[in-house]
Amino acid sequence: MTLLYKNKASIYLFVFSLGLISSFSLPPYNLFYVNFFSYPALLWILLIFSKDKIISFNLGWTFGFGYFVSNLYWITNSLTFEDIFKPLIPFALILIPLFLGLFYGISSLVFSFLNPKKNILSILILATSLSIFEYIRSFIFGGFPWNLISFSFVNYLEFIQLLSITGTYAFNSIIILLFLLPTSLFFNYKKNFKINVFIISIIVIFSNYFWGKISLKQFETTQKRDLGFTIKIISPKININRYFQNENPSEFISELINISNPKPSNNTIFIFPEGILSSIYFEDLKNFKNLFSNNFSKKHKIILGMNVYENEKIYNSLLVLNNELKVLDKYYKNKLVPFGEFLPFEKILQNLGLKKITQGYQSFSSDYRRDPIKLNNYNFVPLICYEIIYSGKINKSNTNYDFILNISEDGWFGNSIGPHQHYSHLIFRSIEEGKAVIRSSNNGISAYITPKGQVIDKILTTDKGFIEINSFKKSDKTIFSLQGNKIFFYFLFIYISLISFFKIRENQ
Repeated sequence: MTLLYKNKASIYLFVFSLGLISSFSLPPYNLFYVNFFSYPALLWILLIFSKDKIISFNLGWTFGFGYFVSNLYWITNSLTFEDIFKPLIPFALILIPLFLGLFYGISSLVFSFLNPKKNILSILILATSLSIFEYIRSFIFGGFPWNLISFSFVNYLEFIQLLSITGTYAFNSIIILLFLLPTSLFFNYKKNFKINVFIISIIVIFSNYFWGKISLKQFETTQKRDLGFTIKIISPKININRYFQNENPSEFISELINISNPKPSNNTIFIFPEGILSSIYFEDLKNFKNLFSNNFSKKHKIILGMNVYENEKIYNSLLVLNNELKVLDKYYKNKLVPFGEFLPFEKILQNLGLKKITQGYQSFSSDYRRDPIKLNNYNFVPLICYEIIYSGKINKSNTNYDFILNISEDGWFGNSIGPHQHYSHLIFRSIEEGKAVIRSSNNGISAYITPKGQVIDKILTTDKGFIEINSFKKSDKTIFSLQGNKIFFYFLFIYISLISFFKIRENQ
């Protein structure tokens, strides 16, 4: 190890490898235990170089770059559909992870300014610093709360029931603390102290596990409610390349109808994915009205993701239609994807020949309203695509609702780990909000998930078909759904108070 510390290039390569290793803890791999090595190793190296602020920053940045470059490579797939974007692929592959890695770099820089020593306090300082800047990453410049390290536990439902109290960001801070704790074994403490830390940690971990297990068992006893109608989640697999080939929309519509298998006498709500007919606007869809009226009945409602042109603006919308294509309700997307749906600094970048990645040159416009959609006496909160990733931002109107409804087009991710990462957010949102999640995705994972994060049914990216829902279980409101991200700041106050207390004692 001494030789390693003398060679800065080797140190940076090692830290980059640690970030790379940590990325395998995320979906779809979920090897969470690798972080019990990578995070303590990072902390130990930061402690060695803490007096050098520049090196501390670079070490954190390098770790973050290694972490993101291996789990966000799929973003570049969205640049492969048009020749104008292909030269940007190498830049996107490197620059996006470099930018996101900055938040780890700033975290390690703040850590070094607090004069950390090889003791328990250093664990709390680094965990707090990382937690703060991961939270900031989730909101600054529109925010991108993708691949927080807490998602490494998405497959362990008993463990993540705590989300109903803490929410994602406070839970993320707990997880970072957990991964850093093994470093205490190498500090110069007495054996009894290390044993006590280990025992307390095990008690806390297993207490949380058993609490989550009890919570899930109690939910099993909850009586199912009959909806009185059927919800059909339609999951097609229409290749996204076809949108750029000006094919006849009637082929897509016929394929969707064929997958849906509508029964005229059944009271049914059909849920189709986002932008499934993105080559046309809703007004153009009326040219194919007969296809709908001939195959769907008056007992049917259709939820469809479409582009709407209104008042010289384009909206990515979720429409509720009857079989005659009359609009019964609508939702215009609030949170647009930078470069995907709108071009930041549009007037400047358009002069350089750039455009948004999706079809057309005009950017989409966003709306600010997100009112629940009422269907057959049940309320659905609508979310389009990556709006599902924002913790604490689901129910803007603060009204009661029954389901979270998410429609998405994941074809932009290609055959990658991207759809699995996107899907993991559904499980976190369901537990946080205590609501069932209904998701229809083209080229992604469609699913029906309970308020406890249990997957009742899902259709993988490689398949197509539909999921039928005739009943559901309702859960009580969660603490997080009532308090939101204020919970994170409560935790933050506790962490900072503890750091201040121990720092004062340390200086005395």
